[in-house]
Amino acid sequence: MTDGRTLGVPLAWFPRLLHAKPAEREKVDVSRVGLHWEALDEDISVTGLLAGHGGVIRRAEPSSPHC
Repeated sequence: MTDGRTLGVPLAWFPRLLHAKPAEREKVDVSRVGLHWEALDEDISVTGLLAGHGGVIRRAEPSSPHC
């Protein structure tokens, strides 16, 4: 943080990062609003971290058979 504080959260909160190779995790863009991993399609906002939000991976719902 700009005031010198650091914020740590479990890597398990972000499955894409957890399962990524270390070299992939190192390719991060840092901005004043958060972190972005282009190759991993992962964005983490400072606001989300402060609110205690982990990563969300949306999965397609299974198709239901039509009758």
